[in-house]
Amino acid sequence: MKVAIFLGSVSDKSTMKIAAEILKKFNINYKSYVISAHRIPDVLSKTIKKIESEGVDIIIAGAGLSAHLPGVISSKTILPVIGVPIYHSNNHYGLLGGIDALFSMVQMPKDVPIATVGINNSYNAALLAIHILSIKYIDIRKSLIKFRMEIKEKLETEIEQYL
Repeated sequence: MKVAIFLGSVSDKSTMKIAAEILKKFNINYKSYVISAHRIPDVLSKTIKKIESEGVDIIIAGAGLSAHLPGVISSKTILPVIGVPIYHSNNHYGLLGGIDALFSMVQMPKDVPIATVGINNSYNAALLAIHILSIKYIDIRKSLIKFRMEIKEKLETEIEQYL
């Protein structure tokens, strides 16, 4: 397993499944965990130790509202952590549109960094993880280069249609 995906709540599944789909597209092994940093911190600590021993390279963590999950994970490991601030429009507590979660992640204190992507953007979180993994794994690097070329070709074709 190269990537661990953490969700702060089952309600985050619809947002975070996009990250899983991108990782699958690149044939990257991952495993998902639903663990609240606030409600079951001991389980979170044990799980982080477990994934470290299994050789995980990077963690993607999505959370909404106070969004402490990525920061708490980062405080317990030296693995890179990518945070996904999550907003659910059906959540009557999330009146700030995900800005609260975004600020919670980007305002991490010194010495406990997390990379943060846009609100609900687990797609970019997975791509950032893929970019980081491509430094170490040549097969992922080759797939990423091919993916980027396909995007470029698609965009060039679309642009030509308008000229």
